[in-house]
Amino acid sequence: MATQEDAKTAMEGVVARLGLQSGHIIQEYGYDDDTDADFRAAVEAATGEDLVDEDYGDVTDAVIVWFRDGDDDLTDLLVDAQTLLDDGAPVWLCTPKAGTAGHVLPRDIQESASLAGLHATSTFVVGGSWSATHLVEKGRSK
Repeated sequence: MATQEDAKTAMEGVVARLGLQSGHIIQEYGYDDDTDADFRAAVEAATGEDLVDEDYGDVTDAVIVWFRDGDDDLTDLLVDAQTLLDDGAPVWLCTPKAGTAGHVLPRDIQESASLAGLHATSTFVVGGSWSATHLVEKGRSK
């Protein structure tokens, strides 16, 4: 049986895949009471900074977007998320895992990302019910 410490170590491994560094400012869109609290806490621990919300007014080093099927338009949200993003910085799109309420089809993610000038490079599980898709500017691989 996994312990709480095992779960924390696993989440730290997931967050390490994001490539975050101490001092990075991470903006968050789509936060709600269903977002993964452990993932959010691990991101804050990795950067040493609180996540900033949609109203933040300065340049950011990455963006986490929480999106569920039935939320507002994903393309518009991805365009908005890039407004303060430093050149070449990633967008991490978090969507409910397949088989859970609010799941977003991969083709819908690809289409919205493309329309927003982004390209999906990888997807992996973050927490119990969320997946993260790494989005970068078209023409960039990192």
